[in-house]
Parts: sequence; C-alpha cells; structure tokens
Amino acid sequence: MAVQSSPCLETLFGDPYQPDNPVGHAAIMADDERRQLFAAGERLLDGWNANAEFVPRELGGRLESTDALVRRLRPVFRRDAALGVGYGVDSFMAASAVWLSDSEVARKRLAELLLAGGPGGGKVSGAHHELTIGPDLRQPALRAARHGPQIRLTGRQEVINNAGRAQAAVVVAGIGDSRSGGSHSLLLVQLAELPAGCLSRLPRWRTDGIRGCQIGGLSFDSCPVPEQAMIGMVGEGMPVARPSLPVSRCVAAGIGLGMVDGALFTVLRFAVARRLYGRCVGDFSHARAVLASAFTDLLIADCLVTAAARAVHLLPVNADVYSAATKYLVPLMLEEAVNNLAVVLGARCYLREGEHAVFGKHMRDLPALGIVLGGGLPSQLTVLRQLPGLMRALPESAEAPPELFDPSGPVPPWEPDQLGPTSPMGNPQPDPLLAALPAAVDTMRSEHGGEAGLGALAAELVVAMRELSRDAAGIPPGERGVLAGPASLALTDRYATLLAAAACIGVWTHHPGQLGPAGTAWLQAALSRLLHRIGRHPAPVPTELDDALYAELLRRAGERRGFGLSDELVSRTLPGAA
Repeated sequence: MAVQSSPCLETLFGDPYQPDNPVGHAAIMADDERRQLFAAGERLLDGWNANAEFVPRELGGRLESTDALVRRLRPVFRRDAALGVGYGVDSFMAASAVWLSDSEVARKRLAELLLAGGPGGGKVSGAHHELTIGPDLRQPALRAARHGPQIRLTGRQEVINNAGRAQAAVVVAGIGDSRSGGSHSLLLVQLAELPAGCLSRLPRWRTDGIRGCQIGGLSFDSCPVPEQAMIGMVGEGMPVARPSLPVSRCVAAGIGLGMVDGALFTVLRFAVARRLYGRCVGDFSHARAVLASAFTDLLIADCLVTAAARAVHLLPVNADVYSAATKYLVPLMLEEAVNNLAVVLGARCYLREGEHAVFGKHMRDLPALGIVLGGGLPSQLTVLRQLPGLMRALPESAEAPPELFDPSGPVPPWEPDQLGPTSPMGNPQPDPLLAALPAAVDTMRSEHGGEAGLGALAAELVVAMRELSRDAAGIPPGERGVLAGPASLALTDRYATLLAAAACIGVWTHHPGQLGPAGTAWLQAALSRLLHRIGRHPAPVPTELDDALYAELLRRAGERRGFGLSDELVSRTLPGAA
C-alpha cells in the first residue's frame, strides 16, 4: 500500500527564528557546533516518514517526479543542509540507480529498507562515486570475485556519507580484467547482513561544512554477498547507473536553492532591522543592489533547475546534457550569491550564535556539498562531449514544450531507456531548450522592444549563441574529454549560461505569474546578469530594476512567501510585518 499524503513540512518545522522552537535555528546551530546531525530534526523527519519521499510511488513511497522532490525538500534545506543530506538525500542518490534499473529484487529490497522506519529511518550509502567523479575508471577501488553462488567483495572506499550507520550500500566493483572498463559492476550490498569481521567502518572525516554529516569510509575484506546483489549483469555497472545521473544531478543542484532562500531572508531581516545614520540598511543603494542580485540569481537558478528536472520526464534524450549543465552552473551561481550577501551582513556572517549565525552555516555548507554530491568538472566534461553535435543540430531543433517551464504541472514517469547519452560523442542531437531563444527574441522585440531594452538583451543572447556554435565547431577531438584545456571548458560555461537564459525566458513567456509583479524587471535583470557572465553586457543593472526587485522581496517576505518560483508559504516573519 502506498504511503499516504503527509502534512506540510514547512508548517511542522515552524518559524526557525523563534528561540523556543525545538527545531529552529538555535537548536540547529547547537548541534552543528557539536558536529552531530540535528537530532530534533531527524525525529521530526522520522515522524513525517521522510524516507517515503525517496521511494517511487509504485514501490510504496511518495516519489513521483524529479522536480517535485527538489521542491518538497526545500523546507529542510532552508534550515540545515547537513540534515537534508545526512537524513536522506544521499540515500536517494545511491538508490536512484536501483530505481531506474530492471532489477526487481533489488528495487523491492531497497524500498523495504528505506520504508522500514525506526530511529533515523533506513539509510543507504552511495559508494559508487567512481562512476561519475572517480580519478581512474580503469581501477575501481573495490574488487569482486566469484566463489560459487557468492561474490567476494574486497577493497576500501573513502569519503562516503553515513558510512558509519548505513544498513546498505550501492557500490561499484571490478570483476575480471581490471584493465577493462567493462569489468565495472553495480551491487546492492546489505551491510547489516555481512558476517562479522569482513566489514570495517572507517573513522569519520572532519569537514568545515555540513559538519553534522557522518562522512567516513568502508573497508571490505573478502565479504561474501549473494549473486542477487548484482544490479544488472556483470560488467554493466556504467550502463545501469547512467540513466540515474540526470536525476541525481538535478537533485544535487536543486537542494542549494533552499539554502540560498534561507540565507537571503536572514540578510533581508538584517537589512530591515539594522539602522545606520537614521536609515535602515535596506535604504542604501548598495545593499538593495546586493539583495536584488541575489534574488535574481536565485530565480535564474530555479528556472534552470525546473527546466532540467522536468526535462528528465518530458525530454529524456536531452536530460543528460541539461542536467550536467545545471549541476555545473547552479552551485557556482548560488555560492557567488551567498558570498556577495555576506558583504551586507559584514562580520556577523562569522558568528556562531544568534539570529544571524545560520547565514554562516549556509555559507560553509554550500561548497561542502561537493564532498558528497560530486563536483562540477565531470558535468562540464559531459557537456563538452556533446556540445559540437548540439550546436550543429540547433537550427533544425524543435522548441521545448511549454510544460517544461511550469513547476506545478504533471509529468510522465521516468523512461530509463531514453535517459543518458543517446548519440556518440559529437554527433548531432536536438536542443529544444536553446532552440527556443531565436523565436523568443522575435516575440520580445515586437512586444517589448521598447520596454527597458528587453528586446535588445534578447537579441544579444542570439548573437552569443551563434558565436558559441562557431567556437564549438572548432573544438579538436582530443579536447572533448579529460584532456580538455581551459578554453574548451570555458565553452561549457557559455553553453550553461545561455541555457539558463533560455529557461528564464521560457518561464517568463509561458508562465509569467510565477515571477510575481516584478516579472519583467526581473527578466531584464536576469538577462543582463547572464550576459555579463559571458562578457557581453558589462553595464550594471539599472537602479530602478534593483528597487523593483527589492520591493518584490519585501512583498514576499511580508506575506510569508518563499523567494523561488513556487512562491510557497513559509514559516518565518520579517520584523515589523503583521
């Protein structure tokens, strides 16, 4: 029987700024100082049956789509990234390869483990990072050998979240010739069922960010695992895991949105309450510009994450490159936004107690997510391999459907057979999202050409797209892989930036209500910032746009609304608001 619908998680957490809230910021920071996962938060998530969010509905959980999962996790990440990652996101990352496989035995066992309940819920570690970020795919850290009906697992895997308490782990192991990439196999290992003495849980690593996460390692010494632990066939580790990469990348990029939403609200509270020279900080143009820019970047990131996550369902053949571009660009933009906000907060961003301390936690946690969720270079290489073909096929590509930009609309189920790269390196492949730019330019020129230069900005994007097509055609074959130099990698930044612009225009065109009253001002600010990122629009955003966006921030905060696309109700109050 499927898990029933749950109460609103945001309401359960309550206002984090209330000092007597047992799951508020004060309690979060106290456990963070002790380097332990937020205990009261774990108990709340236990009661909410949070693990059901990570299990597909057909297996008894509540998981239906990639973009819905990202949105439903946002209340947790507004408060504590370590709680979100340590409680269950890493379990989802590990499990996603199993969900998208055809191994019904593994799917059922994993669902049962995660839904079993109990203190902390079921935990699954992802010890298969080599498939996405490893240094040498020819030499997996774990080796396996057949012994009759069993597989014997040997080796040591470092930097694994929840290694000290996970009941199971999804691992990649080499079977057979270690010099052949075809030896990689994926296994679901029930750690709690291994014989005593063959598994060692390695000491925990200390980290500056996500300090509550229990990041350690696993050491296997000829551990016997049954044949049915194999997910797929021997040597099929890469093909089995590949369809899950677009899903996990979108989730990894999307969880940072809640963190920046929380950080932005903290600085806005400060800007409204703090007075200098008879005025509040928010009255100063520099502070308004920084807050407006962070708000703009948050919405840009949300547009791109929304489009990429929905592409997993609506445009699965494009999901690999869209998710890779998103996983590369969004964390960079969010870290930059938080670092800029720190200037407004000043030295208070280093405090470890008080109402502003949570900002420093978000600032430390954001870059640390790469430890457990992977960095951006593998994503750049994924884009780079496909970029020449994408640019060649662009003129014949159909435009993306409007449903791609609507976070409230339904999506079809995952189609694992279509996820992942579907054409050889460099071969032409349609790009519906980027293909929407030229048509959008014509519309914006005719309807908004005289509106604060919106048509001119859109036209500049098309010029940048044509230049990228020209430059991508000149990438030497030897530069489309791990030997790529800085110039080739820079093309992936330009591509991801143009993709973000297309996502923003798509949301604004098809679902303008998502952006609130300041939608047109936001779009102009967004396109200006994105063009500036690729060196094509050096002029600063006009002051009147900053003022409009700052007013929208105040409106949302006063109405207890979030700062993302969904504009959902949040449990927090701006000082002085009714």
